Amino acid sequence: MRPRRAALTLLSFVLALSTALLPEAPASAAGGTAGAHAVPVPSRTVTTPDGRTRLADRQGRVLTLHGLNLGKTGTVTERHVARLAAEGFTLLRLNIQWQHVEPARGRYDTGYLRYLDRVLGWADRYGVLVLVDWHQDVFGPAFGHNGIPAWATRTDGLPFEPDPDDWFADYFQPAVQAAFTHLYDDPDLRAAQARAYARVATELRGHRSLLGYDLFNEPFGPVPGDPTDPANQLAASVALEQGRLPAMYRRLIRAVRTVDQRAWLFVEPTVLVGQGVPTSLPGFADPRPGADRIGYAPHFYDTAVEAGQDWDPAGGFIEEYEAAITGYPAAHRLPVLVGEWGPPRATTPGNAELIQRQVRSMPGFATGWAMWYDCDAPDGGGYCVRGADGRPAPGKEPAFAPYARAVAGTPGSESYAPATGEYRLQLTAGRATHRTWTEITLPATAYPRGARVRVDGTPEAVVRTADGLARVRLPAARPGTTVTVTVTPRQL
Repeated sequence: MRPRRAALTLLSFVLALSTALLPEAPASAAGGTAGAHAVPVPSRTVTTPDGRTRLADRQGRVLTLHGLNLGKTGTVTERHVARLAAEGFTLLRLNIQWQHVEPARGRYDTGYLRYLDRVLGWADRYGVLVLVDWHQDVFGPAFGHNGIPAWATRTDGLPFEPDPDDWFADYFQPAVQAAFTHLYDDPDLRAAQARAYARVATELRGHRSLLGYDLFNEPFGPVPGDPTDPANQLAASVALEQGRLPAMYRRLIRAVRTVDQRAWLFVEPTVLVGQGVPTSLPGFADPRPGADRIGYAPHFYDTAVEAGQDWDPAGGFIEEYEAAITGYPAAHRLPVLVGEWGPPRATTPGNAELIQRQVRSMPGFATGWAMWYDCDAPDGGGYCVRGADGRPAPGKEPAFAPYARAVAGTPGSESYAPATGEYRLQLTAGRATHRTWTEITLPATAYPRGARVRVDGTPEAVVRTADGLARVRLPAARPGTTVTVTVTPRQL
């Protein structure tokens, strides 16, 4: 939902059962075949020794997803998806809007639904995963933004006066507050929203690339009293997360599960988590047969940076965020996927350091992330991850670094030195390490001539490198053995 300014200071049971009993799809229902190096599909979670819940594949490998956001501005093309995959990214967070799915009450836009199906078909082809994000900014088009359709916007005749200098302040307008209240409370709007989610899930189920759904982007709600008062904002956030918001999430979880038993479903807290405020959300039950597939998808933004300031490393933002983010997923055993993060521009010293610190921070609490936003602009302005030449934008290069996307065993430390191109992964061998592959991305930006791989700590390691991926198998590694994998650039 970028950019943000500083106004925020502080269908049927049978169908469902039949889909559940089918085997996991190895390729797209639309006919696309995933590449030889398609990212593993999460089918379960594992708990690592540090107590974290991580996404894992059926072999038990610990998965890490790195990706970008697309779809809010412009149309997603095959070129977008192909480039994302070529750069080593494994995740596309696809921003979609209810206003496009159902532009008039009861009339679904079949053209838009076919477009979404095409995007996932391309993702099937290029071997990336898609998190479908039900996106909203300042409710929807009735207020000059995007998300909820105008026909579902009820303002009670209250005023709306947009702030030309601070669009996030539009959330505090009386008409917007009323619209959110009606969305949460009115039975007909609740039912319409659930039907729209089920319709999209019906269209997209069966794609190999479908990771799941981010159920509601950056939820907001009514703020009694002065909405700019930080104390009122905090009280309103707690009330929303303890009442209306979980009720919405439960409706939407049920709606998707009527047609799709496989997809992962992610819930978001309010944006106050970015100010170090722990969420007050309760846990959620998953009606699917078998283990739950529910995850937590917070965002990772510093509001001062979004207001135009250079990041202050002494301000405590990273430390406060880490403290606020870990309790909820630990208590409910949820994998964490950071849905959005990153400053609007990283050409200043503070913001460049912020990128580095966030990249180092997220492996400590998240199973993956999607940076905002996949576009090209001079110096990476407007949150673009690339410059006008298509290369990583200045300061945003750490997002393009190599990483271990699948680890056979327990992941340990991971580091990358851009100056030398040396990447190092430490892992602890598990019971199945000898028969499964650890996979490390090798982005062309880091290894334009290819890479060399060295394995220390166990004999007879098997190494394969091709198409931007290093695959390592450790047939002689005993459980508990510490192994270090080092990747360096190949020199001509």
